[in-house]
Amino acid sequence: MSRLSHSEIHMVHRIGWLRAAVLGANDGLVSTSSLVVGVAAAGSGKPEVLIAGLAGLVAGAMSMAAGEYVSVSSQTDAEQADLARETRELAETPEAELEELTRIYVDRGLDRDIAEKVAHQLTERDALGSHARDELGISETVTARPIQAALVSALTFAVGAVVPLIVVLLAPETLIALFVAASTIVGLAVLGGLGASAGGAGVVRGAARVMLWGALAMAATAAVGALFGVTVG
Repeated sequence: MSRLSHSEIHMVHRIGWLRAAVLGANDGLVSTSSLVVGVAAAGSGKPEVLIAGLAGLVAGAMSMAAGEYVSVSSQTDAEQADLARETRELAETPEAELEELTRIYVDRGLDRDIAEKVAHQLTERDALGSHARDELGISETVTARPIQAALVSALTFAVGAVVPLIVVLLAPETLIALFVAASTIVGLAVLGGLGASAGGAGVVRGAARVMLWGALAMAATAAVGALFGVTVG
């Protein structure tokens, strides 16, 4: 085996589920914490805060699953339509499609004769796959998977939303908003760092940007709760 041989782990292989997981967990933690903080700031008791938080968890998880499924399904439909059109063009005008693929490789820096050879060989091996990848930008690595995105979003939303509910159970009733806010900031820092690390980005930057928006969301709902000061029940 050559000394230059090595294994590589590319972060792009995780993009299909990573985006849905990070979005789901972040939304679950932020939205449920914000809801809990807002209801607590309005002067509600612990049972009312828990009910509001639980309702937010269930509704949010279902909403995330439906939203991700519809969104990613739309992307899948667009991809399938492009592939169907490309299949027809390959059957009807193969020479034009071969020339199109050749020009793509020339534009990427290959000499004309090399580009033609590459286009011929790839077309003989997998014409549709070559056009999907190099012309349309569709590959198995980043292709849309609606069911996967929906399940991951719903599950991670629920996991994120459970955190503030556990804190509500353990915190003194008069300090629910403070305890939830503090634990959420910590949770967002961890979540942002993990998401950034899984995606190959800077951990500190990833944690900071998630914490910022989460803090703003909780501050806004706390202000609304304190402004109206209406107890649920």
